[in-house]
Amino acid sequence: MITLTRLNDTRFVINADLIRTVEERPDTTIVLINGETFIVKESMEAVVAKAIEYARTVRAFKP
Repeated sequence: MITLTRLNDTRFVINADLIRTVEERPDTTIVLINGETFIVKESMEAVVAKAIEYARTVRAFKP
């Protein structure tokens, strides 16, 4: 799970495993595998970095 910020400054958590695409249009837009869309304040690079860190953390806990 990664924490992100909506354009109205509310924070929320999203399951990074469900992210299909991340684009800058110019706002950062995240599309999940179910088609749900979120627009966030973080840059595309920041979202990708958070998703990578999340994946590394999950893999570190697996035997």
